[in-house]
Amino acid sequence: MIADRFSLKGRVAMVTGASRGLGWAMAAALAEAGAKLILCGRDEAALDERVHRLKTSGAQASAAVFDVAERTAAGPVVEAALKEHGRLDILVNNAGIAHRQVLGEFTDEDWDLTIATNLSACFSLAREASRPMTAQGWGRIINIVSIMALQARTTVPAYVASKGGLAALTRAFAVELGPKGVTCNAIAPGYFLTDMTEVTAADPDFDAMVRRRTPLGRWGKPEELAGAAVFLASEAASYVNGHVLVVDGGMTVSV
Repeated sequence: MIADRFSLKGRVAMVTGASRGLGWAMAAALAEAGAKLILCGRDEAALDERVHRLKTSGAQASAAVFDVAERTAAGPVVEAALKEHGRLDILVNNAGIAHRQVLGEFTDEDWDLTIATNLSACFSLAREASRPMTAQGWGRIINIVSIMALQARTTVPAYVASKGGLAALTRAFAVELGPKGVTCNAIAPGYFLTDMTEVTAADPDFDAMVRRRTPLGRWGKPEELAGAAVFLASEAASYVNGHVLVVDGGMTVSV
């Protein structure tokens, strides 16, 4: 019976940044749990390949090609999802970027683009998605933050600020939307091996730091985030609201 609580059969899920890395791992897991997927991203060819893979496995999936940093894109994307499926149940705000530069050389343009992608886009998409979700009395908004929402490193001030802001926005959504049947939670990944981290993972000193600081002694694998996403999207998490679920191998609790 408990397995039924994790089923997403009949649900429609939208995942941003879904063509690779953590986004793809979560999207694939949601599909395996029974959800119909809308994969969002900027790379049309990559999205088409992922959609093909999901369809080959028996899942229902489609692609929405757009840049989340374009604020006007959110409305049409949600509208298209409703036109295709008649509902939208799950939104995973995963798309994000990180620009590395010492503070004295960090430009306004790099700051603005990071905030637009990692924070403002999540607000816009959640705002649009919340309308059909509250109308149907059920919904799940899952924001992908980072352990940088809880801690900080040098050279990524905009990333740290955007992820901290998204964690706070998660709480704001949870308080406002909870009474209408929509929960909002966040997942804070630690260091996972993805396209986004390949530069730092290739640095022997940084790699050693991650392994030393993480009690499990290694980087995370993208598929290890899948269970958290399915849980928060499902009925199994029906009383979880406003929570930041840390998935980091224990790094943030290690002294």
